[in-house]
Amino acid sequence: MPTWTALTTLSGQDAAEALGTAMEALTPEPTGIGVFEIEDGSGQWEVGGYFVEEPDAAGLALLAAVHHAKDFTVSELPEVDWVAHVRRELSPVEAGRFFVHGSHYADQVPEDKIALLIEAAMAFGTGHHGTTLGCLQALDRLIDKGVVGQNVIDIGCGTAVLAMAAARVWPNPVLASDIDEVAVDVARANVAANNLSERVHCVEAAGFNASELKQAAPFDLVFANILKGPLIGLTPDMKNNVSTKGYAILSGILNPQADEVVAVYSENGFNLVERTQIVDWTTLLLQKN
Repeated sequence: MPTWTALTTLSGQDAAEALGTAMEALTPEPTGIGVFEIEDGSGQWEVGGYFVEEPDAAGLALLAAVHHAKDFTVSELPEVDWVAHVRRELSPVEAGRFFVHGSHYADQVPEDKIALLIEAAMAFGTGHHGTTLGCLQALDRLIDKGVVGQNVIDIGCGTAVLAMAAARVWPNPVLASDIDEVAVDVARANVAANNLSERVHCVEAAGFNASELKQAAPFDLVFANILKGPLIGLTPDMKNNVSTKGYAILSGILNPQADEVVAVYSENGFNLVERTQIVDWTTLLLQKN
């Protein structure tokens, strides 16, 4: 049975929640309503409804006008086509010199940007989340400082967007690893779609625990966009696998958790270079002393 989605964006949490509440009065009624913050620091929110009957276009247009939202995008979807739905709706993300986009934006890449093609799939890391965006921005600033990564790894790579970004700007191959088999499969598909199969090697591994990673260490740049607990658990391995003066870009850290992560890494020989926040999430750039 087909389903329909209706999505829009607008500024501010209160306005977004009010629009979501107002959508409940539509006829036909939506079977579900979602209100989500777009975690790129823009202050924009996405409001969407899901319908088993075609939604009332006039009613949606009126709600958008009253609540100062963009026009709703209405899509009819086969029952199982959720990934295609997200692919259509995701907008590009700019992070310094990087431009992360789906195939539907391939003809809109600015000439001065480095394109990274990421389709919506079952792995985390399209660039829309504050953690991935923060890591890309930290990488961009490292490049501006003249840093050239000779031996780079992306731990917990998800879509491998960070590994691919490094491979686009630096000459040597990059490693990408994830503990999840599905994520590794998706990462490999993304790497192939970006014509980087000869430059990014994807490995299924927990942390640094794989022979290929141990043989490649030490690394002069490690990405780890995971969560606070695993990041702290990785501290001894980070100490052993990051070269002297090498960098670690860490994220997946809620803002109140950042001090604890910094303290643990400081005790293990890492200096804080910079700390940035995007909405609820902190990204840390550390250097091994």
